[in-house]
Amino acid sequence: MRFGLFIPQGWRHSLTDVPPEQHWETMLSLLHYADNAAAGEPLPGGPWAWDSVWVYDHFHTVPVPSTEATHEAWTLMAAFAAASQRVKLGQMCTCMSYRNPAYLAKVASTVDAISGGRAHLGIGAGWYEHEWRAYGYGFPRAGERLRALDEGLQIITQMWRTGSSGTFDGETYQVDGALCYPQPLQRLPVGDGGAEVPSIPVWVAGGGEKKTLRIAARFAQYTNFDGTPEGFTHKSSVLEQHCRDLGRDFGEITRSADYNVVIGENQAEIDDRFAWIESHFGKHAPGERGEGEIASWRNGPLVGTPEQIVEKLTDLKARGMTYAITYFPNVAADRDQIELFQRQVIPALQD
Repeated sequence: MRFGLFIPQGWRHSLTDVPPEQHWETMLSLLHYADNAAAGEPLPGGPWAWDSVWVYDHFHTVPVPSTEATHEAWTLMAAFAAASQRVKLGQMCTCMSYRNPAYLAKVASTVDAISGGRAHLGIGAGWYEHEWRAYGYGFPRAGERLRALDEGLQIITQMWRTGSSGTFDGETYQVDGALCYPQPLQRLPVGDGGAEVPSIPVWVAGGGEKKTLRIAARFAQYTNFDGTPEGFTHKSSVLEQHCRDLGRDFGEITRSADYNVVIGENQAEIDDRFAWIESHFGKHAPGERGEGEIASWRNGPLVGTPEQIVEKLTDLKARGMTYAITYFPNVAADRDQIELFQRQVIPALQD
């Protein structure tokens, strides 16, 4: 199993207690931590602890919009690319309709060049209606957003592989000879022959069973959906059927999920973590939506001692979940949970 780590960028009120002039320093410090700049050594007998770092692609805070900072995802990707050496760089997930796909292909390819071939593209149809309308995107119905995702991925993958969009005349997007140089440094196999072409790994995020998972079966090297044991098993079976229908090898797709992690050596420590979560969201997102955020922490699969979390992840791994992207509360001020997870959970799950 591999592990990714979310960097606090503000979207989930994760920088509210940090002065604005220290936001970048806070993010950079955790990036360097994940990149093993301080430790400089892999885990005993195994790979590095963190395979990737992640940010969210949102403009306004959640669960309620506020004037607290939310730093823009692809700007951070370029900065992270220049400031790190090893970890892969991802977004969970880029909203297709926030950027023209030809432009996005160019941006991602440039980040891949800056990073020396470490960019990943997390992509989805988008959902945060307030944000869409506030930025003037309207809010198309789900079918239109999903069509944009499908057409956008056709354009993006074509540009990466060949350097040009060619002529594409879709219902949502039209491009004619958009060039993408530099092409990505990474190379991925395509087709039955397995010939490698320039490309960036694509993560299709979302669990919509009729369209999203079918798009994933066409384009994705990774998926990201429901991380509960039963939900993950069900979505995996739907994805597998789409792969069969399209002639895609299901085993080519790595299946991942995102997890809120609340970890402690004992119940008293876990209770302390929840006391902070309740106080924090009670202050910054009071009311029903804040209560819903607190409930999502309490009801998540990865709550408990290291031994309990290892047991839960072992079950998920047996179901085919081999990439966990983790989010820890209060990491801007306290890395104890990350360090405990890295010390006692990750070594037990790595192959």
